[in-house]
Amino acid sequence: MKLLFASDSFKGSLSCGQTAALLKQAAESVFGRCETLAVPVADGGEGTVDAVVQAEHGTRISLTVHGPLMEPVTAEYGVFGDHKAVIEMAAASGLPLVPEDRRDPRYTTSYGTGELVLHALENGHRDISIAIGGSATNDGGMGCMRALGIRFLDENGRELEGYGRDLIHVRRIDTDGLDPRLKEAGITVMCDVTNPLCGENGATWTFGRQKGATEEIQKELEEGMCNYNRVILDQFGIDCSRTEGAGAAGGLGAALMVFLHGEMRSGIETVLDLIRFDERLEGVDLVVTGEGRTDWQSCFGKVMQGIGTHAKAKGIPVAGLSGSLGRDAMDICDYGISSLMTTINAPMELDEALSRAEELYLEAAVRMFRFIRTGMEIASKR
Repeated sequence: MKLLFASDSFKGSLSCGQTAALLKQAAESVFGRCETLAVPVADGGEGTVDAVVQAEHGTRISLTVHGPLMEPVTAEYGVFGDHKAVIEMAAASGLPLVPEDRRDPRYTTSYGTGELVLHALENGHRDISIAIGGSATNDGGMGCMRALGIRFLDENGRELEGYGRDLIHVRRIDTDGLDPRLKEAGITVMCDVTNPLCGENGATWTFGRQKGATEEIQKELEEGMCNYNRVILDQFGIDCSRTEGAGAAGGLGAALMVFLHGEMRSGIETVLDLIRFDERLEGVDLVVTGEGRTDWQSCFGKVMQGIGTHAKAKGIPVAGLSGSLGRDAMDICDYGISSLMTTINAPMELDEALSRAEELYLEAAVRMFRFIRTGMEIASKR
């Protein structure tokens, strides 16, 4: 019997590695010696670099870049395989890097993300995947592009710094200085939002508040974003106010598509491709996946949906073991998940559940495998 373990991390309690070790312990206690394989996974958000580097035996590259406030921060990205790199925007331009009392997307920039891309290029990597969740920025990706050689000019021909406040002043975009190595590169953008650049569902009105913008600041930034879009439309013939995903990461999605010809892809699908998940399914009898909380959102580009869909295509059953279940959690069964169980075994406060996470997970895994063994015994008697 061959088992494959591929759970998302349980935020605040268990890592992918911990769940895999506990599942192996539980499986061996129920089935005796059995073949197990653990694959770390992520959905294109936090933990993507770790998952890919671990699965593909890659390397983390650490360097100092400019953070969202142009302060020096230490960020990492991953390299693996044949000149491949995987980058998390949040490592250089993420919201947690900005103190709460300084969160104002008029004064944040994605410059550091561009520096990560530049460093990857300088080290010979030409297949670059960028996860763009968790940003602190609403700069239209200008900061990132400036780091790569593009100049954003005002009405007097002066170069803008690439903060959110500069959007309203853009009159011309000079791409002559764009790093020529990008012509040789393939850019994959991990993104699971479909928001356009402007409008009521655009970058500013959808995500600006969580980055520290008041309604007045949102109005100001939206005016700037619409101006930025007009310039892009005039110069490049692309209307990002109608382009799905252009509003992701405060407009970085638009910049990556327009200037770097990046391909927008589902985060979980990109990660599963990078770690060659379908190859790892060969010969597997059962997959176990899970996450901290399963609910209706789990069906929209999350780990369990991706794992279930790929395993179902190969006729492999998938068991789900999650910390808790929320509204419409059973909808995930439409995506190849055969059953769902929770780690919680009695009413308890969240703090208790987190502090007892390993104990509860192991016990639940044993219960789950006992049910599976019972099913196997029934099948053997038919």
